[in-house]
Amino acid sequence: MKRSLSERDICTRYITPAVKSAGWDLHFQIREEVCFTAGRIIVRGKLHSRGKAKRADYVLYHMPNQPIAVIEAKDNNHSIGHGMQQALDYAEALDVPFAFSSNGDGFLFHDRTGQSTPVEQQLTLKNFPSPSDLWQRYKQWKGFDISTEGIVEQPYYSDGSGREPRYYQRVAINRTVEAIAKGQNRLLLVMATGTGKTYTAFQIIWRLWKSRTKKRILFLADRNILVDQTKTNDFKPFGQTMTKIEKRQANKAYEIYLSLYQAVTGNEEEKNIYKQFSPDFFDLVVIDECHRGSAAEDSAWREILDYFSSATHIGLTATPKETKDVSNITYFGEPVYTYSLRQGIDDGFLAPYKVVRIDLDKDLQGWRPEKGQTDKNGNLIEDRIYNLRDMDRNLVMELRTRLVAKKVTEFLKASNRFDKTIVFCEDIDHADRMRQELVNQNADLAAENNKYVMKITGDDNLGKMELDNFIDPESRYPVIATTSRLMNTGVDAQTCKLIVLDQTINSMTIFKQVIGRGTRINEDFDKYYFTIIDFKKATELFADPDFDGDPVVIYEPGPDDPPLPPDGPEGDEPPVPLEPPVPPGGEDDPEPRVKYVVGDVPFFVVAERVQYYGPDGKLITESLKDYTRKTVQKEFATLDDFLRRWTSVDKKQALVDELAEQGVLWEALAEDVGKDFGPFDLICHVAFDQPALTRRERAENVRKRNYFTKYGDQARQVLEALLDKYADEGVENIEDPRVLRINPFDQFGTPIEIVNQIFGGRKKYEEALREMEEQLYSREG
Repeated sequence: MKRSLSERDICTRYITPAVKSAGWDLHFQIREEVCFTAGRIIVRGKLHSRGKAKRADYVLYHMPNQPIAVIEAKDNNHSIGHGMQQALDYAEALDVPFAFSSNGDGFLFHDRTGQSTPVEQQLTLKNFPSPSDLWQRYKQWKGFDISTEGIVEQPYYSDGSGREPRYYQRVAINRTVEAIAKGQNRLLLVMATGTGKTYTAFQIIWRLWKSRTKKRILFLADRNILVDQTKTNDFKPFGQTMTKIEKRQANKAYEIYLSLYQAVTGNEEEKNIYKQFSPDFFDLVVIDECHRGSAAEDSAWREILDYFSSATHIGLTATPKETKDVSNITYFGEPVYTYSLRQGIDDGFLAPYKVVRIDLDKDLQGWRPEKGQTDKNGNLIEDRIYNLRDMDRNLVMELRTRLVAKKVTEFLKASNRFDKTIVFCEDIDHADRMRQELVNQNADLAAENNKYVMKITGDDNLGKMELDNFIDPESRYPVIATTSRLMNTGVDAQTCKLIVLDQTINSMTIFKQVIGRGTRINEDFDKYYFTIIDFKKATELFADPDFDGDPVVIYEPGPDDPPLPPDGPEGDEPPVPLEPPVPPGGEDDPEPRVKYVVGDVPFFVVAERVQYYGPDGKLITESLKDYTRKTVQKEFATLDDFLRRWTSVDKKQALVDELAEQGVLWEALAEDVGKDFGPFDLICHVAFDQPALTRRERAENVRKRNYFTKYGDQARQVLEALLDKYADEGVENIEDPRVLRINPFDQFGTPIEIVNQIFGGRKKYEEALREMEEQLYSREG
């Protein structure tokens, strides 16, 4: 009897009662079928699909913000421990120490804390551990005492809307709160752009503030837009206890302070507002985008952190800075938690990308001026070979800029001319010229609205005023923004679908920031992935192991730096200042370059190729057919394997959907191979090199066999109509019972009448449908 039950029935009849009997509260401590990822977005051509989300059968909680165990269930045809590896994978992701597997006969229990001997042991259904048992083990593992426990049990903020931290945000919040509760004062959180660093910081601050562990908090950012967004969005629940520090007399009546760090520092003593606060005024200082800041001894970051050295410091960054001069890790310590771009894409929380690399002839081959040649301004052009690195830095080729603008416009015309686009240029002058060329290439739309293309750079007040409109999903204009450095960070462009790289990028930090402008997903505006058009070979950095790898400390103290203490208290370590932010309006290079301007040298495209984000995080150049073949053959080694599975499933559409979850894009494949072929023939042809039959050819072959003569007149007419439906629309439609409600089936009666009166009941109708499918997909064609 038990072996005939489904996995869900095993959960309902055996696992849930066993857990409840151990004292777990069904409403507050037990959650079933917990989807904690969204399913990776897979892109091919202009289409996308989502892979399968990770779903834990059970997650058990000590309290709502503290998961401590995972249970993976299987039906009774599997062993007790069959689901253990999956349970351990989920437990690691959710950062919980206890994993269980069950088939309804009992439990296999794995204790990751190292406190149990043996590590894995079988338990009967009556011996499931109680909540207090697991919590005591958890506290011992973490090293909590009575005071620590009160802090970590402080709940998250909730507004009643149902929004709660994603699994990785929960891990980041819990690890940070736990570390601070145990006395750690320097912490680093590394989270990819678009994964909610500010919301995570808010929940950390909320719990520490509510528990009165930290009473006065300073949140620092180096862009005004970041401070304002934080105050009005994620930090809004702090309400009247929160203020933004301006360049004036400091008001000490608040508890939560947000500040642009330039607003609290300055060369003149009276401008240093932070010194109006006593050094021990703040208990906690949170530094957003902490990879930016100055390496000079008297830098603003260094001044503030040194002044408030008794406070706990939390650094937030998407791109930890590690060079021989600058180190986040040396100051903050190893990251408490890291959630990378690759993890975000794999989980389906960040948008994947496809890359269009375009090579221009003279970028690759180089260009040399004729002897004595002058530029448009009468300057004698230095006689040497100019290549890709010189373009728009030392040498302005006007026809090159025009060709880049033309290729960008062609791409938008082939997709959607109102897709938000950022064009990264070498400097402000290049951004200005690119704006002009894009206006000319899109003269029709620029005439309708002069904000269709705008330059948004530090020197242009009008452009900067439009930045909020560019990032607002509800605002149509501006559509295309040309920039140099102003928009490479701190710009929450949720609907940006196209990033154009016509900028030389050698810094991995800057490259990650630029790519981060496109990684947000906004399903309401059909933003699931983005495209990078690369003219400057910047995307070669994707192949660098450091692109998504762990940061390595390579900071080398200078001769005048004090030595680092061996393993002393973290609060005693000398702070290491960080890379300076881009000064407002200072996007140009500090030293002006000689620029030659040439207007009559033609440029041509010599190579153009599309690359996709692969499952291993690397770019792959692969045709849709090749990709489908590899995906299918991972699941089915041979044609016979596929045919056995296709024949055995009750509903063919279930297998079609399963393959779609693994990345087979049926619509794109049908566009490529033929719209008249069904999934069965597309797979047989593409993956196993079999000749393909159209749906109509398969339907006609069934008719030729006189297969329907065994049925009564009305049943035969219904089946022939289903066959026509298959030929026109495919197997999905004939397997959907609702098909019987529409013409021509409604001529025979209601769906219930057709099933019961014409076929003699649901079972016989389903048998007739299954037999027709066997005829459709028989090896005879």
